[in-house]
Amino acid sequence: MLALVIALVLRCVLLEGFKIPSGSMLPTLQIGDYVLVNKLRFGVRVPGTRRWLVWLGGPQPGDVIVFDDRHDPARTYVKRVIAVAGEVVEIRDKQVLVNGVPRDVPSAYMPPGGAPQRDTPRDNFGPARVPRRRVFVLGDNRDQSFDSRYTGFVDARDVQGTAVLVYWSADSDDGWVRWERLGRLIR
Repeated sequence: MLALVIALVLRCVLLEGFKIPSGSMLPTLQIGDYVLVNKLRFGVRVPGTRRWLVWLGGPQPGDVIVFDDRHDPARTYVKRVIAVAGEVVEIRDKQVLVNGVPRDVPSAYMPPGGAPQRDTPRDNFGPARVPRRRVFVLGDNRDQSFDSRYTGFVDARDVQGTAVLVYWSADSDDGWVRWERLGRLIR
């Protein structure tokens, strides 16, 4: 019984595992990676709610966060924070600008022959100011990512924590372990 209580506390408050189901974060995270999520990074949440007991501060640009889909609580996403409250984000022909300055973010993964498409949120977005208690997120593989360009800003109350470490990785096609990815820190 004590072991169950300890496991529950660890999962609800400290760390939780999360499986990467899509290629939206390529090349940083691959389909079949299992990552540890640091749930204490932003504070301590009341288990099973969106309320915080202790708030330590919100996500920062560059953080890889795990968050719940506000419209479908069964869905969870992992994306990179690009801009935080008060910043103005814009994408022009795939270049990310924050407050009018290019933001150094992992480059978008683009298949050979890919080219910007005018007048689509995929390659052109904004400018838009990030509202209070919200963040703007993108997948590192922006050509294949369903992110803030389409769904809007992420509410800080929906953030579960930051992805910090790949603890297991298996190729989804043949099940082979990708040993070189084990223990990789997520940046």
